[in-house]
Amino acid sequence: MDPIIEIKAKETLSANWYKLYKYSFTKQSGSSIQTQHREVYDRGNGAVILLYNTEKKTVVLTRQFRMPTFVNGNPSGMLIEACAGLLDNDHPKEAIMRETEEETGYRLTDVKKVYECYMSPGSVTEILHFFVGAYSDNQKVNDGGGLAEEQEEIEVLEIPFATALKMIETGEIKDGKTIMLLQYLQIHIFKNG
Repeated sequence: MDPIIEIKAKETLSANWYKLYKYSFTKQSGSSIQTQHREVYDRGNGAVILLYNTEKKTVVLTRQFRMPTFVNGNPSGMLIEACAGLLDNDHPKEAIMRETEEETGYRLTDVKKVYECYMSPGSVTEILHFFVGAYSDNQKVNDGGGLAEEQEEIEVLEIPFATALKMIETGEIKDGKTIMLLQYLQIHIFKNG
């Protein structure tokens, strides 16, 4: 039986970059009622895509600085990951096609949504929409690299699919969403090698 939740208070702890709230609520399960407090980070929903080419057996990934990884033991702060971004009030498909061109330089004509999930449900509200998209060299319309006004400095990497899988094992790829999409491709697209 699902618990009955009643929010008693919502306090804004920070609204600097995104919003950090403190919720006070009651949770009733059967005859037990508890008062609890949780901090919740709201940064909006996002989308992620892994570009793949079955002829060349390659994927397109990005490499950029991620401050949270730096403060948690990543010496350079650089992270290899699939192209991703916030929805910014757009439909997930429109948002990911925009992000793909901005970050990688590829203008895709078709993408496939494969699933959506909460990536860190204990503290972050974000639902992430996962996509895959086939690409070809003639779809490259610019160098990518992100937007200067968003202070993005993104390196675009075209990597053999088999190498990307090995990079998970070696720890060169540690990003959860990227690992999930590489495994999706392994099961559904590159299943025969």
